[in-house]
Amino acid sequence: MQETSLYVPVKRFLESLDFTVKGEVGGCDVVGLREGEPPVVVICELKLQFNLELVLQAVDRAAACDEVWLAALMSAPGKGREHDRRFRALCRRLGFGLLGVGGKGEVELLLSPAALPPRRDPRRRSRLMEEHYRRKGDPATGGSTRTPIMTAYRQEALACAAAMADGPKRPRDLKVLSPRAASILLHNYYGWFARAERGIYALTEIGRAAVQSHRLVESPL
Repeated sequence: MQETSLYVPVKRFLESLDFTVKGEVGGCDVVGLREGEPPVVVICELKLQFNLELVLQAVDRAAACDEVWLAALMSAPGKGREHDRRFRALCRRLGFGLLGVGGKGEVELLLSPAALPPRRDPRRRSRLMEEHYRRKGDPATGGSTRTPIMTAYRQEALACAAAMADGPKRPRDLKVLSPRAASILLHNYYGWFARAERGIYALTEIGRAAVQSHRLVESPL
């Protein structure tokens, strides 16, 4: 079993609390936003078992959000850290919530996150929210480590590349697809674009392959 198997149950749990949830945002397994003034940002980190590494990850994430949750598979009664009063006491002192995921995908609330004094990193929080808002849909499963993350930037680059499949384009032709089109073509992070002539860009073979690969993933049949 992999950490990604926890993503859907945790996502559904947070959605039941009125959060809009997306996976692998800003290096975090799960990020949820709940609209309001101000909006509420939650981060949940996933592991197959509750351990110190999961707590340390949560400590690192805490400055970028309002609530931190830790989620892991439930162990046999009396076996895992989630049954250790000292572990729960540590998480309670840190203000972290705990979610246990059962073998059939059921989620048990083990500990609610506590309201602690402000400890935010405004710039980091802002970057996290911007990526969440920019990303279309929820294309990345939380806990993924072996596949490239479909970031908002990659989504916009793919949209530009797909639009160029029928011929070279100017950045202004693609602005409706991405406000960052000019920067995407200029910096060419993925090697998908080549300058055909001044102010006009065309797809490289790598770019055509990326578009084709994405289409196959989107429409496997």
